[in-house]
Amino acid sequence: MASALPLGDPAPLDGLLPTSVAAGASDRAFGVYVHVPFCRVRCGYCDFNTYTSDELRGARQSDYADQAIAEVRMSRRVLEASALPSRPAATVFFGGGTPTLLPADDLVRMLGAVRDEFGLEPGAEVTTEANPDSVERDDLVRLAEGGFTRVSFGMQSAVPHVLAALDRTHDPERVPHVVRWARDAGLDVSLDLIYGTPGETLDDWRRSVETVVAEQPDHVSAYALIVEDGTKLARRIRRGELAEPSDDLEADMYELADELFAAAGYEWYEVSNWARGARHRSRHNLGYWRGDDWWGVGPGAHSHVGGVRWWNAKHPSAYADRVREGHSPAVGREVLDEQTRETERVLLRSRIRDGLEIATLHGDGRAAIAGLIADGLVDAKAALAGVLTLTRRGRLLADAVVRRLLGD
Repeated sequence: MASALPLGDPAPLDGLLPTSVAAGASDRAFGVYVHVPFCRVRCGYCDFNTYTSDELRGARQSDYADQAIAEVRMSRRVLEASALPSRPAATVFFGGGTPTLLPADDLVRMLGAVRDEFGLEPGAEVTTEANPDSVERDDLVRLAEGGFTRVSFGMQSAVPHVLAALDRTHDPERVPHVVRWARDAGLDVSLDLIYGTPGETLDDWRRSVETVVAEQPDHVSAYALIVEDGTKLARRIRRGELAEPSDDLEADMYELADELFAAAGYEWYEVSNWARGARHRSRHNLGYWRGDDWWGVGPGAHSHVGGVRWWNAKHPSAYADRVREGHSPAVGREVLDEQTRETERVLLRSRIRDGLEIATLHGDGRAAIAGLIADGLVDAKAALAGVLTLTRRGRLLADAVVRRLLGD
Protein backbone atom coordinates (compact mmCIF):
# COMPACT_ATOMS: atom_id res chain seq x y z
CA MET A 1 0.00 0.00 0.00
CA ALA A 2 0.99 3.65 -0.28
CA SER A 3 3.33 5.27 2.23
CA ALA A 4 2.01 6.93 5.38
CA LEU A 5 1.28 10.62 5.58
CA PRO A 6 3.74 12.71 7.64
CA LEU A 7 3.06 13.77 11.19
CA GLY A 8 1.78 17.29 11.72
CA ASP A 9 -0.90 19.39 13.30
CA PRO A 10 -4.57 18.84 12.41
CA ALA A 11 -5.72 20.98 9.48
CA PRO A 12 -8.83 23.16 10.04
CA LEU A 13 -12.03 21.96 8.39
CA ASP A 14 -12.33 25.23 6.45
CA GLY A 15 -8.74 24.93 5.17
CA LEU A 16 -7.93 28.55 6.02
CA LEU A 17 -4.23 29.41 6.15
CA PRO A 18 -2.41 31.74 8.56
CA THR A 19 -2.08 35.31 7.30
CA SER A 20 1.71 34.90 7.18
CA VAL A 21 1.40 33.08 3.84
CA ALA A 22 0.63 36.34 2.04
CA ALA A 23 4.08 37.81 2.72
CA GLY A 24 6.06 37.92 -0.53
CA ALA A 25 3.41 35.94 -2.41
CA SER A 26 3.49 38.24 -5.43
CA ASP A 27 7.13 37.25 -5.97
CA ARG A 28 6.37 33.52 -5.98
CA ALA A 29 4.96 31.57 -8.91
CA PHE A 30 1.78 29.59 -8.34
CA GLY A 31 1.21 26.09 -9.68
CA VAL A 32 -1.45 23.43 -9.37
CA TYR A 33 -0.79 19.71 -8.97
CA VAL A 34 -3.68 17.29 -9.59
CA HIS A 35 -3.17 13.79 -8.21
CA VAL A 36 -5.02 11.02 -10.01
CA PRO A 37 -4.60 8.00 -7.74
CA PHE A 38 -5.65 5.17 -10.05
CA CYS A 39 -3.56 2.40 -11.61
CA ARG A 40 -4.45 -0.78 -13.49
CA VAL A 41 -1.80 -2.72 -11.55
CA ARG A 42 0.56 -1.79 -8.73
CA CYS A 43 4.19 -1.80 -9.87
CA GLY A 44 6.44 -3.73 -7.51
CA TYR A 45 8.64 -0.74 -6.65
CA CYS A 46 5.85 1.82 -6.23
CA ASP A 47 5.29 3.56 -2.90
CA PHE A 48 3.03 6.31 -4.25
CA ASN A 49 -0.52 6.95 -3.08
CA THR A 50 -2.18 4.88 -5.80
CA TYR A 51 -5.00 2.32 -5.89
CA THR A 52 -6.07 -0.46 -8.19
CA SER A 53 -9.78 -1.16 -8.73
CA ASP A 54 -9.96 -3.72 -5.91
CA GLU A 55 -8.47 -1.25 -3.41
CA LEU A 56 -10.98 1.58 -3.92
CA ARG A 57 -13.52 0.39 -1.30
CA GLY A 58 -16.52 2.26 -2.66
CA ALA A 59 -14.74 5.12 -4.41
CA ARG A 60 -15.35 5.29 -8.16
CA GLN A 61 -13.04 6.55 -10.87
CA SER A 62 -16.03 7.92 -12.74
CA ASP A 63 -16.79 10.32 -9.85
CA TYR A 64 -13.27 11.58 -9.43
CA ALA A 65 -13.22 14.51 -11.87
CA ASP A 66 -16.17 16.17 -10.14
CA GLN A 67 -14.56 15.69 -6.73
CA ALA A 68 -11.30 17.25 -7.89
CA ILE A 69 -13.18 20.14 -9.48
CA ALA A 70 -14.94 20.75 -6.18
CA GLU A 71 -11.55 21.00 -4.44
CA VAL A 72 -10.23 23.39 -7.09
CA ARG A 73 -13.23 25.67 -6.49
CA MET A 74 -12.71 25.45 -2.73
CA SER A 75 -9.00 26.23 -3.13
CA ARG A 76 -9.69 29.61 -4.71
CA ARG A 77 -12.03 30.55 -1.86
CA VAL A 78 -9.46 29.47 0.73
CA LEU A 79 -6.63 31.43 -0.87
CA GLU A 80 -8.78 34.54 -1.20
CA ALA A 81 -9.95 34.28 2.44
CA SER A 82 -6.32 33.86 3.51
CA ALA A 83 -5.52 37.29 2.00
CA LEU A 84 -3.37 35.90 -0.80
CA PRO A 85 -3.21 37.97 -3.99
CA SER A 86 -4.89 36.63 -7.10
CA ARG A 87 -2.32 34.77 -9.19
CA PRO A 88 -2.91 32.82 -12.39
CA ALA A 89 -1.45 29.33 -12.51
CA ALA A 90 1.93 29.29 -14.21
CA THR A 91 1.92 25.50 -14.39
CA VAL A 92 -0.53 22.63 -13.97
CA PHE A 93 0.68 19.06 -13.55
CA PHE A 94 -1.49 15.92 -13.55
CA GLY A 95 0.39 13.09 -11.84
CA GLY A 96 -0.39 9.79 -10.26
CA GLY A 97 -1.01 6.99 -10.48
CA THR A 98 -1.92 7.05 -14.13
CA PRO A 99 -3.92 10.19 -14.97
CA THR A 100 -4.69 8.90 -18.45
CA LEU A 101 -6.72 6.03 -17.03
CA LEU A 102 -9.42 8.70 -16.80
CA PRO A 103 -11.12 9.76 -20.02
CA ALA A 104 -9.33 12.64 -21.74
CA ASP A 105 -12.51 14.68 -21.38
CA ASP A 106 -12.29 14.34 -17.58
CA LEU A 107 -8.72 15.64 -17.56
CA VAL A 108 -9.75 18.54 -19.78
CA ARG A 109 -12.67 19.35 -17.45
CA MET A 110 -10.36 19.44 -14.43
CA LEU A 111 -7.97 21.72 -16.28
CA GLY A 112 -10.95 23.89 -17.22
CA ALA A 113 -11.79 24.30 -13.53
CA VAL A 114 -8.26 25.54 -12.83
CA ARG A 115 -8.58 27.96 -15.74
CA ASP A 116 -11.98 29.18 -14.54
CA GLU A 117 -10.96 29.66 -10.90
CA PHE A 118 -7.41 31.00 -11.26
CA GLY A 119 -6.74 31.70 -14.90
CA LEU A 120 -3.62 30.46 -16.66
CA GLU A 121 -0.56 32.57 -17.37
CA PRO A 122 0.09 33.17 -21.07
CA GLY A 123 2.13 30.21 -22.25
CA ALA A 124 1.35 28.21 -19.10
CA GLU A 125 2.88 24.74 -18.97
CA VAL A 126 0.22 22.01 -18.61
CA THR A 127 1.52 18.44 -18.24
CA THR A 128 0.04 15.02 -17.75
CA GLU A 129 1.88 11.86 -16.91
CA ALA A 130 0.92 8.78 -18.93
CA ASN A 131 1.92 5.17 -19.34
CA PRO A 132 2.71 4.13 -22.91
CA ASP A 133 -0.18 1.65 -22.81
CA SER A 134 -2.73 4.07 -21.29
CA VAL A 135 -3.26 6.41 -24.26
CA GLU A 136 -4.36 6.23 -27.87
CA ARG A 137 -3.78 8.78 -30.60
CA ASP A 138 -7.23 10.35 -30.15
CA ASP A 139 -6.66 10.82 -26.41
CA LEU A 140 -3.54 12.88 -27.05
CA VAL A 141 -5.30 14.98 -29.68
CA ARG A 142 -8.13 15.70 -27.23
CA LEU A 143 -5.69 16.68 -24.48
CA ALA A 144 -3.86 19.07 -26.79
CA GLU A 145 -7.14 20.60 -27.97
CA GLY A 146 -8.19 21.00 -24.33
CA GLY A 147 -5.13 23.01 -23.34
CA PHE A 148 -2.45 20.48 -22.39
CA THR A 149 1.01 21.36 -23.68
CA ARG A 150 3.15 18.46 -22.51
CA VAL A 151 3.05 14.72 -21.79
CA SER A 152 5.49 12.75 -19.65
CA PHE A 153 5.61 9.05 -20.52
CA GLY A 154 6.69 6.54 -17.89
CA MET A 155 9.00 4.51 -20.12
CA GLN A 156 11.34 3.35 -17.28
CA SER A 157 13.36 0.99 -19.52
CA ALA A 158 13.64 -0.31 -23.07
CA VAL A 159 14.64 -3.79 -21.89
CA PRO A 160 11.88 -6.37 -21.32
CA HIS A 161 13.49 -8.21 -18.39
CA VAL A 162 14.05 -4.90 -16.58
CA LEU A 163 10.43 -3.89 -17.10
CA ALA A 164 9.37 -7.31 -15.81
CA ALA A 165 11.43 -6.85 -12.62
CA LEU A 166 9.61 -3.53 -12.10
CA ASP A 167 6.21 -5.11 -12.86
CA ARG A 168 5.71 -2.66 -15.70
CA THR A 169 3.10 -3.94 -18.14
CA HIS A 170 3.70 -1.94 -21.32
CA ASP A 171 5.43 -3.23 -24.43
CA PRO A 172 8.62 -1.17 -24.99
CA GLU A 173 7.92 -1.34 -28.72
CA ARG A 174 4.91 0.92 -28.13
CA VAL A 175 7.01 3.88 -26.94
CA PRO A 176 7.96 5.20 -30.42
CA HIS A 177 4.29 5.15 -31.42
CA VAL A 178 3.03 7.18 -28.45
CA VAL A 179 5.90 9.65 -28.83
CA ARG A 180 4.97 10.18 -32.49
CA TRP A 181 1.27 10.55 -31.65
CA ALA A 182 2.06 13.15 -28.99
CA ARG A 183 4.27 15.12 -31.36
CA ASP A 184 1.63 14.97 -34.10
CA ALA A 185 -0.86 16.40 -31.58
CA GLY A 186 1.50 19.31 -30.87
CA LEU A 187 2.57 18.20 -27.37
CA ASP A 188 6.06 18.43 -25.92
CA VAL A 189 7.33 15.02 -24.83
CA SER A 190 9.26 13.87 -21.78
CA LEU A 191 10.45 10.30 -21.27
CA ASP A 192 11.07 9.00 -17.75
CA LEU A 193 13.64 6.32 -16.91
CA ILE A 194 14.60 4.36 -13.79
CA TYR A 195 18.07 2.88 -13.32
CA GLY A 196 19.48 0.40 -10.83
CA THR A 197 16.74 -2.22 -11.17
CA PRO A 198 17.84 -5.64 -9.81
CA GLY A 199 19.31 -7.61 -12.70
CA GLU A 200 19.87 -4.54 -14.89
CA THR A 201 23.38 -4.39 -16.36
CA LEU A 202 25.28 -1.37 -17.62
CA ASP A 203 24.67 -2.61 -21.17
CA ASP A 204 20.93 -2.84 -20.45
CA TRP A 205 21.00 0.73 -19.21
CA ARG A 206 22.97 1.91 -22.26
CA ARG A 207 20.29 0.36 -24.47
CA SER A 208 17.56 2.27 -22.64
CA VAL A 209 19.38 5.60 -22.80
CA GLU A 210 20.24 5.16 -26.47
CA THR A 211 16.60 4.28 -27.19
CA VAL A 212 15.50 7.50 -25.50
CA VAL A 213 18.03 9.58 -27.41
CA ALA A 214 16.85 8.05 -30.70
CA GLU A 215 13.30 9.25 -29.96
CA GLN A 216 14.57 12.85 -29.50
CA PRO A 217 12.19 13.85 -26.69
CA ASP A 218 12.23 17.41 -25.44
CA HIS A 219 12.98 16.34 -21.87
CA VAL A 220 14.31 13.30 -20.02
CA SER A 221 14.14 12.26 -16.36
CA ALA A 222 16.33 9.47 -15.00
CA TYR A 223 15.93 8.46 -11.37
CA ALA A 224 17.83 5.86 -9.37
CA LEU A 225 15.56 3.12 -8.09
CA ILE A 226 14.75 3.48 -4.40
CA VAL A 227 13.67 0.30 -2.66
CA GLU A 228 10.87 1.43 -0.35
CA ASP A 229 9.87 -0.57 2.72
CA GLY A 230 6.55 -2.32 2.33
CA THR A 231 6.71 -2.70 -1.45
CA LYS A 232 6.63 -5.99 -3.35
CA LEU A 233 10.16 -5.27 -4.61
CA ALA A 234 11.48 -4.84 -1.07
CA ARG A 235 9.94 -8.16 -0.06
CA ARG A 236 11.49 -9.94 -3.03
CA ILE A 237 14.92 -8.54 -2.20
CA ARG A 238 14.52 -9.49 1.46
CA ARG A 239 13.67 -13.07 0.44
CA GLY A 240 16.76 -13.22 -1.77
CA GLU A 241 14.82 -13.48 -5.03
CA LEU A 242 16.43 -10.30 -6.37
CA ALA A 243 19.75 -8.63 -5.64
CA GLU A 244 19.92 -5.31 -3.82
CA PRO A 245 20.78 -2.42 -6.20
CA SER A 246 24.49 -1.58 -6.23
CA ASP A 247 25.49 2.00 -5.38
CA ASP A 248 28.65 1.72 -7.51
CA LEU A 249 26.73 0.42 -10.51
CA GLU A 250 24.12 3.15 -10.12
CA ALA A 251 26.89 5.77 -10.12
CA ASP A 252 28.29 4.27 -13.35
CA MET A 253 24.79 4.34 -14.85
CA TYR A 254 24.31 8.00 -13.93
CA GLU A 255 27.64 9.00 -15.46
CA LEU A 256 26.90 7.05 -18.64
CA ALA A 257 23.48 8.68 -18.98
CA ASP A 258 24.89 12.16 -18.44
CA GLU A 259 27.58 11.56 -21.07
CA LEU A 260 25.13 10.22 -23.65
CA PHE A 261 22.53 12.90 -23.01
CA ALA A 262 25.12 15.68 -23.24
CA ALA A 263 26.47 14.27 -26.50
CA ALA A 264 22.92 14.30 -27.90
CA GLY A 265 22.38 17.97 -27.01
CA TYR A 266 20.61 17.66 -23.65
CA GLU A 267 21.74 19.79 -20.73
CA TRP A 268 21.21 18.80 -17.13
CA TYR A 269 19.20 21.37 -15.19
CA GLU A 270 18.46 19.32 -12.07
CA VAL A 271 20.33 16.31 -10.73
CA SER A 272 17.94 13.82 -12.36
CA ASN A 273 16.59 15.89 -15.26
CA TRP A 274 17.84 16.94 -18.69
CA ALA A 275 16.25 19.12 -21.36
CA ARG A 276 16.87 20.09 -24.95
CA GLY A 277 17.38 23.77 -24.12
CA ALA A 278 16.08 25.89 -21.24
CA ARG A 279 12.59 26.32 -22.70
CA HIS A 280 11.95 22.58 -22.37
CA ARG A 281 12.78 22.36 -18.67
CA SER A 282 9.87 21.27 -16.49
CA ARG A 283 8.73 24.60 -15.10
CA HIS A 284 6.36 22.88 -12.70
CA ASN A 285 9.12 20.87 -11.06
CA LEU A 286 11.37 23.91 -10.98
CA GLY A 287 8.66 25.55 -8.89
CA TYR A 288 9.16 22.84 -6.27
CA TRP A 289 12.93 23.21 -6.27
CA ARG A 290 12.70 27.00 -6.06
CA GLY A 291 10.25 26.98 -3.17
CA ASP A 292 7.30 28.51 -5.05
CA ASP A 293 3.64 27.99 -4.08
CA TRP A 294 1.44 25.15 -5.25
CA TRP A 295 -1.92 23.68 -4.40
CA GLY A 296 -2.11 19.88 -4.54
CA VAL A 297 -5.55 18.53 -5.51
CA GLY A 298 -6.65 14.97 -4.77
CA PRO A 299 -6.20 12.11 -2.30
CA GLY A 300 -2.90 12.33 -0.43
CA ALA A 301 -1.81 15.40 -2.42
CA HIS A 302 0.59 17.80 -0.72
CA SER A 303 0.47 21.59 -1.00
CA HIS A 304 2.81 24.41 -0.06
CA VAL A 305 2.02 28.10 0.21
CA GLY A 306 4.24 30.66 1.92
CA GLY A 307 5.98 28.26 4.30
CA VAL A 308 2.85 26.29 5.19
CA ARG A 309 2.65 22.68 4.01
CA TRP A 310 -0.46 20.50 4.19
CA TRP A 311 -1.70 17.15 2.92
CA ASN A 312 -5.04 15.64 2.01
CA ALA A 313 -6.79 12.49 3.22
CA LYS A 314 -5.06 9.55 1.56
CA HIS A 315 -7.76 7.15 0.52
CA PRO A 316 -10.09 8.17 -2.34
CA SER A 317 -13.14 7.27 -0.23
CA ALA A 318 -12.04 9.45 2.71
CA TYR A 319 -11.17 12.25 0.30
CA ALA A 320 -14.55 11.99 -1.43
CA ASP A 321 -16.40 12.08 1.90
CA ARG A 322 -14.71 15.30 3.01
CA VAL A 323 -15.29 17.02 -0.33
CA ARG A 324 -18.95 15.93 -0.39
CA GLU A 325 -19.46 17.35 3.12
CA GLY A 326 -18.02 20.69 2.03
CA HIS A 327 -14.93 20.37 4.22
CA SER A 328 -11.33 20.86 3.24
CA PRO A 329 -9.82 17.47 2.33
CA ALA A 330 -6.65 18.47 4.21
CA VAL A 331 -6.05 16.32 7.30
CA GLY A 332 -2.70 17.64 8.50
CA ARG A 333 -0.33 20.52 8.08
CA GLU A 334 2.84 22.12 9.39
CA VAL A 335 4.11 25.68 9.51
CA LEU A 336 7.78 25.56 8.62
CA ASP A 337 10.12 27.44 10.95
CA GLU A 338 12.94 29.56 9.56
CA GLN A 339 15.59 26.89 10.13
CA THR A 340 13.57 24.27 8.26
CA ARG A 341 12.85 26.65 5.40
CA GLU A 342 16.55 27.48 5.12
CA THR A 343 17.54 23.81 5.17
CA GLU A 344 15.03 23.03 2.42
CA ARG A 345 16.15 26.04 0.38
CA VAL A 346 19.77 24.88 0.43
CA LEU A 347 18.79 21.26 -0.24
CA LEU A 348 16.60 22.08 -3.24
CA ARG A 349 18.38 25.04 -4.82
CA SER A 350 21.74 23.27 -4.78
CA ARG A 351 20.27 20.49 -6.97
CA ILE A 352 19.52 22.74 -9.95
CA ARG A 353 21.89 24.02 -12.61
CA ASP A 354 20.93 27.64 -11.92
CA GLY A 355 22.43 26.99 -8.53
CA LEU A 356 22.47 28.60 -5.14
CA GLU A 357 23.75 32.13 -4.54
CA ILE A 358 26.75 31.73 -2.28
CA ALA A 359 26.13 35.10 -0.62
CA THR A 360 22.83 33.76 0.78
CA LEU A 361 24.57 30.98 2.71
CA HIS A 362 25.35 31.27 6.39
CA GLY A 363 28.99 31.56 7.46
CA ASP A 364 29.67 27.81 7.74
CA GLY A 365 28.20 27.24 4.32
CA ARG A 366 30.30 29.94 2.68
CA ALA A 367 33.39 28.60 4.45
CA ALA A 368 32.75 25.13 2.99
CA ILE A 369 32.89 26.30 -0.63
CA ALA A 370 36.69 26.16 -1.01
CA GLY A 371 36.81 22.56 0.21
CA LEU A 372 33.94 21.56 -2.08
CA ILE A 373 35.78 23.03 -5.04
CA ALA A 374 39.00 21.24 -4.05
CA ASP A 375 37.10 17.95 -3.82
CA GLY A 376 35.71 18.44 -7.32
CA LEU A 377 32.10 18.70 -6.13
CA VAL A 378 31.39 22.33 -7.02
CA ASP A 379 32.16 24.16 -10.28
CA ALA A 380 35.01 26.60 -9.59
CA LYS A 381 34.15 29.04 -12.39
CA ALA A 382 30.54 29.35 -11.28
CA ALA A 383 31.64 29.76 -7.66
CA LEU A 384 33.89 32.67 -8.62
CA ALA A 385 30.78 34.25 -10.16
CA GLY A 386 28.98 33.80 -6.85
CA VAL A 387 26.86 30.74 -7.64
CA LEU A 388 27.18 27.22 -6.27
CA THR A 389 26.70 24.75 -9.12
CA LEU A 390 27.40 21.04 -8.78
CA THR A 391 29.86 19.19 -10.98
CA ARG A 392 28.91 15.73 -12.26
CA ARG A 393 30.74 14.23 -9.28
CA GLY A 394 28.91 16.70 -7.05
CA ARG A 395 25.58 15.57 -8.44
CA LEU A 396 26.42 12.00 -7.47
CA LEU A 397 27.21 13.21 -3.94
CA ALA A 398 24.58 15.95 -3.68
CA ASP A 399 23.41 14.93 -0.21
CA ALA A 400 26.96 15.06 1.14
CA VAL A 401 27.40 18.54 -0.39
CA VAL A 402 24.26 19.75 1.39
CA ARG A 403 25.45 18.39 4.72
CA ARG A 404 28.69 20.34 4.39
CA LEU A 405 26.87 23.52 3.38
CA LEU A 406 24.67 23.20 6.46
CA GLY A 407 27.58 22.44 8.75
CA ASP A 408 26.31 18.94 9.62
